[in-house]
Amino acid sequence: ITEGFTGIEDVIDSLLLAVSLAVAAVPEGLAAIMTVVLALGVQRMAKHHAIVKKLSSVETLGSASVICSDKTGTLTRNEMTVERVVTPSGEVSITGTGYAPVGQMVGVDGSDVSEAVRAEVLSTLVAGTLANDGDLRENNGKWEIVGDPTEVSLIVAARKTKADKATERFTRVAEVPFTSERKRMSIIAKDNTEGGSLTVFAKGAPDVLLSFCSRIAVGNQVRPLTDGDRQDILADVERLSGEAYRTLGEAYRPLETASLAAVPGIRANAAGEVSDIAEQSDVIENDLIWTGMVGIIDPPRTEVRDSVAEARRAGIRTVMITGDHPLTAARIASDLGIIAKDGKALTGDQLDTLTTDEEFDKATSEVSVYARVAPEHKLKIVSSLQRQGNIAAMTGDGVNDAPAVKTADIGVAMGITGTEVTKESAKMILADDNFSTIVAAVREGRGIFDNIRKFLRYLLSSNVGEVFTVFGGVMLAGVLGIAQPESTGVTLPLLATQLLWINLLTDAAPALAMGVDPQTEDVMNRKPRKLTDHVIDRDMWIDIAFIGIIMAAVTLIGMDMHLAGGLFTDRSVDALGHEAQLTEARTMGFTILVFAQLFNALASRSSRQSAFVGLFSNKWLWGAIGLSVVLQLLVIYVPFLNGPFGTTPLSPLAWVECICLAAFVLIASEIYKAIMRAIDKARGKELSH
Repeated sequence: ITEGFTGIEDVIDSLLLAVSLAVAAVPEGLAAIMTVVLALGVQRMAKHHAIVKKLSSVETLGSASVICSDKTGTLTRNEMTVERVVTPSGEVSITGTGYAPVGQMVGVDGSDVSEAVRAEVLSTLVAGTLANDGDLRENNGKWEIVGDPTEVSLIVAARKTKADKATERFTRVAEVPFTSERKRMSIIAKDNTEGGSLTVFAKGAPDVLLSFCSRIAVGNQVRPLTDGDRQDILADVERLSGEAYRTLGEAYRPLETASLAAVPGIRANAAGEVSDIAEQSDVIENDLIWTGMVGIIDPPRTEVRDSVAEARRAGIRTVMITGDHPLTAARIASDLGIIAKDGKALTGDQLDTLTTDEEFDKATSEVSVYARVAPEHKLKIVSSLQRQGNIAAMTGDGVNDAPAVKTADIGVAMGITGTEVTKESAKMILADDNFSTIVAAVREGRGIFDNIRKFLRYLLSSNVGEVFTVFGGVMLAGVLGIAQPESTGVTLPLLATQLLWINLLTDAAPALAMGVDPQTEDVMNRKPRKLTDHVIDRDMWIDIAFIGIIMAAVTLIGMDMHLAGGLFTDRSVDALGHEAQLTEARTMGFTILVFAQLFNALASRSSRQSAFVGLFSNKWLWGAIGLSVVLQLLVIYVPFLNGPFGTTPLSPLAWVECICLAAFVLIASEIYKAIMRAIDKARGKELSH
């Protein structure tokens, strides 16, 4: 550069330089590449039964530090099977698994069942089948359930033992529905064979339902329920729960009238109609007669234990939240590796005793299993975990779960059993209701975030290399021989069209291919990313600047080698003159910069791992590199493209120089990574001491 502009051509050259530098400095394709990469990630997740509703949620998934999950159907198979029935006179086993009504009643030791116990079992199953909103249907030889699997399991058990025959004479006339707060359900049925007399049938959590019972049916007799009876029943609940059974108690109460309005305490209108029976549950659900309880097994999903272990390796804590008995929850959680064998569950009632946020936060930081909880407890648990700086995922299926699902950083709705309200509130839907799908989605999210960092490192370092090349070429034009001593104005190291071509050639295809780079083996061996962590951190900026400087240096050195008056050559101006030399030098610099960026694409796949690890694992990247090489050859060797791009054919020796200089970017990157790995190892040793 001499004294400034000498004519309109210098002004135009400067404007073109400014525009090309702006294009070189800003990765204008970043937004489009980001969108495509996220969309492809969402597509891959959908193939694994995780349907993500928002693209931004993909990155959040990779940062999850806590997964709060329901037990039934998510951690377990949701194939409820009644295996045990405990009555006042004994205990029996119901054979058969799944929903096919094939099985029979046998003693727990395989012996025959006495008539007294058989009668009590049938009475228990009748009550559970009538106080029930589920249904079992056969479709083309396959049994299908309608409604809640727990309720359907009672219907299946009744059909196995022929108890369903006794339910046919009853017609439901009223219902007090189940809620998570009540933990019980009652119906009023009319007996069509005994003058239409009414009977209350109820089922629910044994410890809850027992508090509404004052009598117990033993054989064919009904007697008062004693404290000893209550202790025995609760002991059976503890025993079955400790064996991972989900327990449900059954009870009934004859109303001894054919008119609901005639029941003492029931409010009815002038016409004798009762329309608000659910609001009068206190009148219906009292003085009940305990018949027995069932033990329902829901085996854990075989793949979940491995997924829980994988989540732990990734620094992700798994939290189980269920409405089951604390012992049942603790047993399943220990079987799945969520807690230790002697781990305990915290109940909803215990959570209610924690009055301050500090107490609640302390509990949620230590406890990973919650039992007998209501939906509002889920919301409190999520909020508490978030206050502690966690990125929380929360699963839900019912309408009441929607607030907690919406509040969570990653709300997850059940695709099979979930309600529409919950699905609308969620950011992700599990098509298979499987916990392992959540972990797989987290793994995919981490892989996508890694790929985003890869192409950001690649794009920014390549763009910095272009800027440094132009800036250094202009500032050192006289030293490098780009500008002759007698010249005036600005001599550009690279033309605007060449810079634009480099961006077109190297920014799009290679960056997009890096966005679908296969996951590394250690993707789930790292702790979750914190909210305060930057996508481009200090180490990456240093890496970007280092590669950019190397890229600019090798480009300018390659140009200098083909110019007279440079630092690295004593070449004289040949017969064709300086302009011919400058065209050849620009072609060299142009080509070196393109190939340097292609080598940089290989180097940018990891900040620490050698580029030669899994070198050929990404076929799309090699395809993009091959396409870029072919297009670059076209602008050099096709005559009618030489003019617009300011290029000239290169000799074989010049190509050797181009490849060697460009490859130095990869070599420098490998040296830098080796040094950083050594530093990381030394830091690890220091920390271990």
